[in-house]
Amino acid sequence: MKRIIYCLLLLAGSLFFFSCKMQQDRKEPAPGIFTGKEGEIKLVVLDPGHFHASLLQKFPQKQVNDTVFVYAPGGSELDQYLASIEGYNSRSENPTAWIGIVYSGKDYLEKMIKERRGNVVILAGNNLKKTDYIYQSINAGYDVLSDKPMAINSENFRLLESAYDSARTRNVYLYDVMTERYDILNTLTRELVNNVELFGELQEGTPESPSVKMESVHHYYKEVSGSVLVRPAWFYDVEQQGEAIVDVATHMVDLINWQCFPDEVIDYRQDVKLLSASHWPTTLTLDQFCRSTGLDAFPNFLGKYLNRSLLEVYGNGKFNYQVKGKNIEVCALWNYEAPKGGGDTYSAVIKGTKATIEIVQNQEEKYVKQLYVEKEPSVTSEEFDRSIAGTVKQLQRSYPYISAKRVSDSRYRIEVPVESRKGHEDYFGYVAQKFFGYLVNRDMPEWEISNTIAKYYITTQSLEMARNR
Repeated sequence: MKRIIYCLLLLAGSLFFFSCKMQQDRKEPAPGIFTGKEGEIKLVVLDPGHFHASLLQKFPQKQVNDTVFVYAPGGSELDQYLASIEGYNSRSENPTAWIGIVYSGKDYLEKMIKERRGNVVILAGNNLKKTDYIYQSINAGYDVLSDKPMAINSENFRLLESAYDSARTRNVYLYDVMTERYDILNTLTRELVNNVELFGELQEGTPESPSVKMESVHHYYKEVSGSVLVRPAWFYDVEQQGEAIVDVATHMVDLINWQCFPDEVIDYRQDVKLLSASHWPTTLTLDQFCRSTGLDAFPNFLGKYLNRSLLEVYGNGKFNYQVKGKNIEVCALWNYEAPKGGGDTYSAVIKGTKATIEIVQNQEEKYVKQLYVEKEPSVTSEEFDRSIAGTVKQLQRSYPYISAKRVSDSRYRIEVPVESRKGHEDYFGYVAQKFFGYLVNRDMPEWEISNTIAKYYITTQSLEMARNR
């Protein structure tokens, strides 16, 4: 009898072990390698064709190992990346100490996957290749921090969805470099929009008069970190770089999700409705193209965009859509060069039932971005003044340097001293810190994932709509 009981217990133990093993096989275990300790994050920089790749390394972070593994095809883009890193290492103030281990060869992607030498892949480069890089890196077990855009067409979007599914299975994270959330005026806009006493509720609006309108203007020829930005020739090929609708507009769609629907899950299948979209080109002369790229002729692959010796780049687009019934308009524009004293500009209008929040950046403001709050006609001046005073007092707990200045009977400017504003290049470090925190705490919220997928559905499908008009 004892022998039978022993055999039964042995059989039960075996079945339990087998069951546990089956559960492990169905879902890979958590990597368990991120604890926040110094040097544990080992970066892999894959095909760094955009200057954003080096900006993510501009400021040292203790959690990031000084040794960085770089995999890329040889050429000028890799050379520019390495020169930027060397510049950070050799600067007199707050120098970095990066040690680059570089592999340059045609099989750079396969080599990266086979060697598995780091644990976080950094992506910033040719946008046509980027979604495949994301997918393969995720499937190889890497966490991925990717510059925008992560998808520039419908095929990319479907692959991006698959990458997120794969990331869930492998318990790794994929994160979009959304730097504009760290602009102090955008951060304050989020606070104001979600102050019910001041703002009320987001208006529904109409397609003709949306409740949210955003516009961004960029320039092909400009300076970055005090030097003229040399753009690769493929930047002017919208099949590789992506049109404005799927590139620059990514930031604006992200801000709308983040500011107007904070911490809410947006399911594109249920919550998003696309209404209209259009696009049109910016024309460049050969001289302008050469000035921007350092080349002396249009390469053959851009021949399909030439019209009477002028290069037509579809760097402009506008689209209208709805999220949870709210009407939204986004416009992205590319000019060749900014006017004297100017630069890239951004404007936004968000209409509430009690007040409208507006960001203005134009010649009248000397191209300095400014934040305004204007009351709705139904709100009395006394009520508006009281709400402004209370809101600013509350915000000063976190942002002690801000104040409010009345500019008309119905309008205030939220004053943010220029010296208290961080620059665009600083935002990359903040994004990296946020991502590294998620890696340690394993607490990336569901809305970050669903809203990123919704964002790329909106941009890629709006592009399809514009092309099929």
